[in-house]
Amino acid sequence: MGERQAPPPRRQITDPRQLRALAHPLRLALLQYLMAVGPRTASECAAEVGASASNISWHLRHLARFGLVEPADAADRRERPWRAAQIGLDFGEMSADPATMAEQDALIAAGLAEEEQLTRRFLARRDTLAPEWLAAARLDTYVLRATPQEARELTEKIDALIRPYLAAVRDDPPEDAALTYTGVRLFPRLDAAGHSG
Repeated sequence: MGERQAPPPRRQITDPRQLRALAHPLRLALLQYLMAVGPRTASECAAEVGASASNISWHLRHLARFGLVEPADAADRRERPWRAAQIGLDFGEMSADPATMAEQDALIAAGLAEEEQLTRRFLARRDTLAPEWLAAARLDTYVLRATPQEARELTEKIDALIRPYLAAVRDDPPEDAALTYTGVRLFPRLDAAGHSG
């Protein structure tokens, strides 16, 4: 087996208009779904994210205006599949600019809601999973003591470990590989008064 090629870099999204477009929970779920599974029609997306195909079509066109999704080639002329225009997103550094901060906060809230939904779905259906998946699943949390530089280095190392497994670009997955969700959050832990320890 040859050496794996590094996945392309994530697309940086810092424009407040793009952040606002992604802050809609349905659009964010839709884009994350397309990045995970590849090209799908509006009907296929609708079944996954729980909306009508016409509603999904509108949101796909909205995402396309910002270059986040694009039409994909179809085997059948009647089908109109869409695909994500990138395999990952990078929202840049947390902003202190009030306008950008508001858009980042809205996007983060939508992302947290999507993460909670995926986690609850997993917990509600875990009795249907194979024992080896239950043994592999993790919901760990840690409290670290690190400098800002160490925190940045740690997230870069975690990113480097994860990226070769990205569903959208992994061309050699074993037969028993499945889509898995991994989320990483790293920020100063603040007490109720807003102080870090």
